[in-house]
Amino acid sequence: MYNKTKTTAPKMPLGLGRRKKASPLVENEEAEPIRAGLNVPGLGGLDGGRVSLGEGAAHEGLPPPPISLRPRLIFHTQLAHGSPTGRIEGFSNVRELYAKIGEAFGITPTEVMFCTLNTHKVDMDKLLGGQIGLEDFIFAHVKGQRKEVEVFKGEDALGLTITDNGAGYAFIKRIREGSIIHQIQVINVGDMIESINGQILIGCRHYEVAKMLKELPKGKTFVLKLVEPLKAFDMISQRSGSKSGSAQLGTGRGTLRLRSKGPATVEELPSAFEEKAIEKVDDLLESYMGIRDSELAATMVELGKDKKNPDEFAEALDETLGDFAFPDEFVFDVWGAIGDAKVGRV
Repeated sequence: MYNKTKTTAPKMPLGLGRRKKASPLVENEEAEPIRAGLNVPGLGGLDGGRVSLGEGAAHEGLPPPPISLRPRLIFHTQLAHGSPTGRIEGFSNVRELYAKIGEAFGITPTEVMFCTLNTHKVDMDKLLGGQIGLEDFIFAHVKGQRKEVEVFKGEDALGLTITDNGAGYAFIKRIREGSIIHQIQVINVGDMIESINGQILIGCRHYEVAKMLKELPKGKTFVLKLVEPLKAFDMISQRSGSKSGSAQLGTGRGTLRLRSKGPATVEELPSAFEEKAIEKVDDLLESYMGIRDSELAATMVELGKDKKNPDEFAEALDETLGDFAFPDEFVFDVWGAIGDAKVGRV
């Protein structure tokens, strides 16, 4: 199944790195992470909280927490294309979650591509990231049809936003309307990128895949091997992804936050100040870097809300999110946005 096109797409520049470490975000093919491995201190307690997931493999020297330390929370789950309802518990990160889903339905964990919350459709606004509402229903999207697509890169930008599931699979989160990829109807939001020109990408992070797509020579044809999620008959593919804007996931009293270091924690829902600050920071992420990522924005607000000055905030960002190499002007604007949200708090 091959498609060729010579349509063009405009460039979407990202911010310039301010630190020695190069930014993993690339100029045109955007990388938008699922914040599955955030290590932000949480608030304890089960009344009105949220819980978060880690990224799978624990960091060296930090073995997975014992089951006795993990929240005793039970979630309902189904396979997105249709299945009986299963019950899962006792997980602290994305890989453990996929393993529990595999046990519940008799499939291997590697069959799970990603999960959505409270909908069986491929809805990127409801993508499970680092947090699960205590009353959220988890739908697991598993591997479906494989396809091989030939693409002619007529412009620098292909029009893709890439994310990953925190467990080794990078997939398409958004397709920009009118872009090169948008002209190829067989490529859809939710498709996992298995290889580019024969180079296997299993285990690669979102920014590594995005960088490879950007570095493909213009004016040449390349081959994508994709895996689409198995769909039910009523599932209509979302070609361009959701519109920009933050979406509050979860209908319960709070969320389960999964972590790569330490046990999952139940945390309170964001305050009015935090919600306003997260929205402002998310807008800045889009303005500077061409991505929207409410989980990343929430982490930045968490890091900055108690800092006394921009220097302390910048240092905290370097320690926790140093790979992004945020430019100085962006850090200053984020600090200002958090301050504005504080002033607006009654």
